[in-house]
Amino acid sequence: MRVLIVSDTHRYNENYFKVIEKIKDIDLVIHCGDVEGSEYAISESVDCETLMVMGNNDFFSELPREIDTWIGDYHVWITHGHTYCVSMGSERIKEEALMRGYNIVIFGHTHKPLVEIDRDIIALNPGSLSYPRQDGRKPSYMIMELDRNGEAHFTVNYL
Repeated sequence: MRVLIVSDTHRYNENYFKVIEKIKDIDLVIHCGDVEGSEYAISESVDCETLMVMGNNDFFSELPREIDTWIGDYHVWITHGHTYCVSMGSERIKEEALMRGYNIVIFGHTHKPLVEIDRDIIALNPGSLSYPRQDGRKPSYMIMELDRNGEAHFTVNYL
């Protein structure tokens, strides 16, 4: 299984569409919020399920604030992250994810990619395709792949 994880596109979808053209055979798209009215364009650009949550800039959105789902054997929590102070670090959101019984928490908001694999929890942030804030400021996205044994592997990719 191959999952494309993006966030914080802020209605500037050109780079998202470039990624869709570049990455083939996607089984699931996860958008961690701040789509700003681009829900239809994002979901209709792929032939697979698309999961999206509301970000802090999705003012009148009907998207859910968080999603509880399973990817393979992994219990996954998807949220934008702004209500868990992710700009100050990932500890609070990881603690919340553990208390709720998740294996993986996927969030956005910081515009900086992050892969933290701890013993009990995996925290993922794909960064931003539109307004990156990490050193080098390259637009980023993440691919999550489940191997034949069902083990997840994560790669941060840049345009």
